[in-house]
Amino acid sequence: MALSAAAAMALVAACGNGDSEDPLAGTDDDATETDDTTDTDSETDDAGESGDAVTLTWWHNSNNEPGQGFYEEVAADFEAMHEGLTIEIEAMEHTDMVDRLAVSWQTGDNPDVFMERGGGEMAAKVEAGLIKDLTDLAPDTIDTISATAAAYELDGRTYALPFSIGLVGFWYNTDLFDEAGVEPPTTMDELYDVIDGLKAADIEPISVGAQDGWPAAHYWYYFAVRQCSVEALETATVDMDLSDECFTRAGEDLQALIDVEPFNTGFLGTPAQAGPTSASGLLAAEEVAMELAGHWEPGVLQGLTEDGEGLDGRLGWFPFPAVDGADGDPEAQMGGGDAWACAENAPDICVDFIEHLLSDEVQQGFAENDMGLPTNPSATEYVADESMAQLLEYRDTAPYVQLYLDTLLGEAVGGEMNDAIVRMFGGQASPEDIVNAIESAG
Repeated sequence: MALSAAAAMALVAACGNGDSEDPLAGTDDDATETDDTTDTDSETDDAGESGDAVTLTWWHNSNNEPGQGFYEEVAADFEAMHEGLTIEIEAMEHTDMVDRLAVSWQTGDNPDVFMERGGGEMAAKVEAGLIKDLTDLAPDTIDTISATAAAYELDGRTYALPFSIGLVGFWYNTDLFDEAGVEPPTTMDELYDVIDGLKAADIEPISVGAQDGWPAAHYWYYFAVRQCSVEALETATVDMDLSDECFTRAGEDLQALIDVEPFNTGFLGTPAQAGPTSASGLLAAEEVAMELAGHWEPGVLQGLTEDGEGLDGRLGWFPFPAVDGADGDPEAQMGGGDAWACAENAPDICVDFIEHLLSDEVQQGFAENDMGLPTNPSATEYVADESMAQLLEYRDTAPYVQLYLDTLLGEAVGGEMNDAIVRMFGGQASPEDIVNAIESAG
């Protein structure tokens, strides 16, 4: 089953809708519909009336406060509404969760409720019959989040409910930028000036968790978005044809950045988010000035500081800089989303639960706790963090948002691509090697 071009680029449409234009924005019925669903759903009634014990297993990556505690409260509230239901939660660090999920599909020890990222990864689960088709099971919720749900469609069917769609960009320490006398850059030339200014102030410019692969790979993805037209990206991701020279230029851009040595000491052995010596940990400890990361970063930083406040009031964000003379739209962004999905073998009440997670009430709490960028239009106004709210503006005005390339291409191709990019970080691969790795794996 091939991933359609429309689905591959679906985030373009997903993020272009302003709240005022969304046909469901401000729908007062949202909460009512959710309550109705949880009150009257047949599976809910079955569980309550029969008294049969039903257990849902739920894996997620909000393993820091306040997110972890918030989700525990959400689960407890849902259990209270459904007699006989128990929700067993495992909250884990993102990379651990992704690795465990991959293994769980092989062993059959998969969770009932899990985070789906779409693209080729989702297509593989659909083809293997591992994921529920939600199209006819959750039509009202799909309608509510219609602006983003298309990213999780395949052949016209919806397999997951996106709860957060965000962007990757540079998170930076505003105090350290002030100390070095530098401003957020808008072009790569300006970024090089910022790097020079930070080094002159004895501040390590950028942390990157190259040990985990994907944080380093995000740099090449973004250079590809900047260098390549939409048509070239679509040809590459659908047909595995990377003959357009823009992909080689993306590698050349990355090599030029690596050559100025902007990254933290020991970056090849640095994990992404796990612990104080991770790339996020270094930013949280104010040992580096910035990190290229997604919308999850404020929440990760909160969990890596003793007071749980992250860089409270000292965290800024700017988009990936423009590349002069490139074919890509300089306003385009790269990002992706997280969606709730149910395993095919999950109890039917799983669908009710993930619909509850998209309700007005839960999405508003999600926004208020700065856990991500909500997809329910009623919740976007509740995003409390100023830098997160800034991402919403970029997300909703971008000409398109390119889905993470490894997610889009699937595990096999994405893995080979990320490995080649990391080898470039280690001085062991050329721009052509990255292109060849992708085409060979495809």
